[in-house]
Amino acid sequence: MDLFVIGDVHGCYHTLREVVGHWRPATELLVQVGDLVDRGRFAPECVELARELEASHPGRTVFLRGNHEQEMLRHFGPQGPNPRWLTWGGDVTVQQYQGRRMLLQHHLAWLEQRPLCWESEQLLISHAGFADTLTPLDPGNPHGVLWRRGPLLNQGRRQVVGHTPTAGEIMLDPASNALYVDTGAYLGQCLTGIRLAATGQVLAEFPVPTSRLDIALA
Repeated sequence: MDLFVIGDVHGCYHTLREVVGHWRPATELLVQVGDLVDRGRFAPECVELARELEASHPGRTVFLRGNHEQEMLRHFGPQGPNPRWLTWGGDVTVQQYQGRRMLLQHHLAWLEQRPLCWESEQLLISHAGFADTLTPLDPGNPHGVLWRRGPLLNQGRRQVVGHTPTAGEIMLDPASNALYVDTGAYLGQCLTGIRLAATGQVLAEFPVPTSRLDIALA
């Protein structure tokens, strides 16, 4: 089965809807690399759309956890509040959920269930990627799959990651065989969906310029 992988969304709901329009549910698995929330103007709507897609296409979607979801869960959990998250765009997300208590509770429960990675024999997809660290799946590890900045470790199969914004185009690091798909939606660049063969070969790219409805106008 082919895959359709979407980069970091960050509250860009209208842009996300347009990218999803390129997905072929009958023949492709949809994988989104995390960071649905924060910074953009429609974090709750992005999470709700993801939940709807999961419900309407059983077994055809995978929404991964990003570091922004991780910090949001911490803020609203028993360890909260989480002041540092509020400075990364979390303050905007809190405002967007005001007066929507039940929706927030449903979304937190759903976000808590998000996996940290998806893998096959040829592909390894996560938010920030696997590097040379002993505990890559530890959510608190600064070099783990939620937080890694810098070179990744070649895993003998193609990695697909978000987290580190590119200049607006997907980027391949040949040394680590890592494909970076966060093309800076919240920066006003674009949100990209990529069609991948099961082998990891890029079959098509669908960069959608960020809708001005989704980000604060300067």
